[in-house]
Amino acid sequence: MSFDLSTLKFNDAGLIPAIAQDYATGEVLMMAWMNLESLKRTLETGQVTYWSRSRQEFWAKGATSGHVQTLKEMRVDCDADTILMQVDQVGAACHTGRRSCFFTAIDS
Repeated sequence: MSFDLSTLKFNDAGLIPAIAQDYATGEVLMMAWMNLESLKRTLETGQVTYWSRSRQEFWAKGATSGHVQTLKEMRVDCDADTILMQVDQVGAACHTGRRSCFFTAIDS
């Protein structure tokens, strides 16, 4: 079944949150933003590409670090406003050098 990308709900800036999850382990690795073009590039190439809000440019994960994300599967949530990508992650997903960006616990 083919999903119609035009049904996705982007925010006012034309972006949608995209969560990267390790395909083999299920570990949540990171969250970043995508626009329609970065989604299309990711689906066409299999190389996960995000939209950098700070640099206002496309950001192919691992292009400079070598810590690439290869797309294995892409899903959308029930509200069509968040993307979940299952990826094969090479090296660290976080810019801090950690495997996952979600390493800080919040205690009550």
